[in-house]
Amino acid sequence: MARRPVRRRRSTVARRLKQNTPLLGAAALVAVVLGTMVVQWLAQHLLLVAAFLIVGAGAGAAVLRSRVRARQRELDARTARLRHIGPFLAMTPKAFEHALADLCRRDGCTKVKVVGGAGDLAADVLATTPAGQRILIQAKRYGPRTFVGSQDVQKVNGTYRDVHHCDLAAVVTTSSFTKAAAAFCAQVGIRAVDQRALALWADGRGGAPWV
Repeated sequence: MARRPVRRRRSTVARRLKQNTPLLGAAALVAVVLGTMVVQWLAQHLLLVAAFLIVGAGAGAAVLRSRVRARQRELDARTARLRHIGPFLAMTPKAFEHALADLCRRDGCTKVKVVGGAGDLAADVLATTPAGQRILIQAKRYGPRTFVGSQDVQKVNGTYRDVHHCDLAAVVTTSSFTKAAAAFCAQVGIRAVDQRALALWADGRGGAPWV
């Protein structure tokens, strides 16, 4: 008794398939005809298709160039405001990090990324210099009475190579370095950029930290 419903379902499906076979065949025939017509049309209008592709590629390239120019204008506007040390002194620590990243971009760095924050392991900005070296920048937006100390630069020295896989490291501050910190930077090759060196970098009279 349990097998009869199964047989009925099977026979119903078979009947439906048999009934729909002409429709399926017609649909397949239409698809083949349409496909053939499309192929023939493309074959007869290759020049037109090529022209459309060229125009589309040109339009895409023009849009891309427009976006690149717009981003460059925005960068130029931001860095133009950084020609003097005053704006740096009024920035928040996070804004200072982004300003240093903009200076890196202005001077030809690529792959510039602001990474400062909790757990940054002494890295605020990472970038690739025009010479292809990877540089880590630690930003210290300090007041005039707060100096960058030895512990600050020692943290950078302990992470920039092994953790961040960088070739160069720089500590950039709006203040200055203690004598011990400056001596340590000179000993291990970390670029120590104080307020004066930052001002020269920003207005174009001084070299960038990777030079």
